[in-house]
Amino acid sequence: MYTEERTTNNETLALAADPNAGQNLEFAEASRVIKPTLRRGSTGQSVKELQQLLFHWQYYFGLIDGIFGVYVESAVKQYQHRVFLPEDGIVGSLTWQALYSGAPIKPILMIGSSGNDVKLVQNVLKLNGYYFGVVDGFFGPMTKVAVIQFQMAKGLPADGIVGARTWHALSKLPH
Repeated sequence: MYTEERTTNNETLALAADPNAGQNLEFAEASRVIKPTLRRGSTGQSVKELQQLLFHWQYYFGLIDGIFGVYVESAVKQYQHRVFLPEDGIVGSLTWQALYSGAPIKPILMIGSSGNDVKLVQNVLKLNGYYFGVVDGFFGPMTKVAVIQFQMAKGLPADGIVGARTWHALSKLPH
């Protein structure tokens, strides 16, 4: 029911629903289709779609029955952790987008950026041996060097900018 787009390294970049269903991410964005917010206790076709996506990303292995129970909630929280979203177990628009793209939905970060997302990048890079500075939420020269080293290690364009591909690669690291 779902198809994947893959990189030359066979890494999954995107997941799209069967075009016959008309519910892939591009369709949803272009037509401004809004997915329902789901939480424990929700039921129906949207929950089945959620279960299928979680199964695809290897976070859920239960029945595809359209019932949002404890196991689905746990799988959602684990997936949210992977893509740097608040781990509340509620599937809102950002979680839906991350489930369809297979990557975090985060802003582009570069020299001069600041805030919690920069702290997040610094923490992940520090935990994985790329960053040795202070986790201060300011994207300065040390953060840029760490990002470049990480990008080079992962075979990404080494531009020192944290865009979608770099966020995706960061999400695969322990954090």
